[in-house]
Amino acid sequence: MNIQLQAEYEQFIQTRIATGRYENAEDVIVKALKLLEEWEKGYQEWEEETKKKIAVGLASIERGDVVDGEVVMARLEEKLRKARETQG
Repeated sequence: MNIQLQAEYEQFIQTRIATGRYENAEDVIVKALKLLEEWEKGYQEWEEETKKKIAVGLASIERGDVVDGEVVMARLEEKLRKARETQG
C-alpha cells in the first residue's frame, strides 16, 4: 500500500525515527494505528457506559425521582467547602 502524507506528517515520522525509538516509518505508523485502535475501543466503551447512565437518569425522571437543581448545587457547594477546610 502506498500512502501520500502531508509534509508535516512526514516530518513528524522522521523526528520520531531520529529519537531512536523507531527503526523506520512503518514502525511509527504501526504504533500510531495501535494507539488509535486502543483509543477507539476506549471511546466505544465510554459511549456505551454513558448511554446506560442516560437511560437510568431518564427512567428516574419518568418516575419523578428527581432533585431540584438548586438543592444539588447547594450540596455540591457544601462538599467543596468541606474539602477546602480539610485541605487548608
